Amino acid sequence: MSSLLFGPWGWVILGLVLIGGEVLAPGIFLLWLGLAALLTGAVVGLVDLGWQAAALVFAGFSLVAVFAGRLLTRRKDEEPDPATGLNDRGRRLIGRVFRLEATMTGGEGRIRIDDSSWRVTGPELLAGSEVRVVRVDGATLVVEKA
Repeated sequence: MSSLLFGPWGWVILGLVLIGGEVLAPGIFLLWLGLAALLTGAVVGLVDLGWQAAALVFAGFSLVAVFAGRLLTRRKDEEPDPATGLNDRGRRLIGRVFRLEATMTGGEGRIRIDDSSWRVTGPELLAGSEVRVVRVDGATLVVEKA
């Protein structure tokens, strides 16, 4: 019985259960642990290891798999495509020129973009002045005189 639990088939079953858990509760984390368990099953099948050594192999494969998975998924998730500005409307506005709705007082004002009014910060300018968006600070656009 213990050879089944700690043998190569036990690791393969654990890997398949973890990958199945990823399907039921997606989050990408269980996928990497499942792959590490499958690799551990392959190693235990090739080299007769005790359960303690197999657990250490699993821990090592888990660390490598999780870090590799993080590197693979980070680039897509953390940086929106600057060309499309998808999910980052403010970034699409950088470099564009707009007219102030009202005179900027205290370094703050508003501009109208399509059907929205945006808060802006920058130099004191009169209403109707053209301003260029230079960066985004949260929901506020930072502008300069165009």
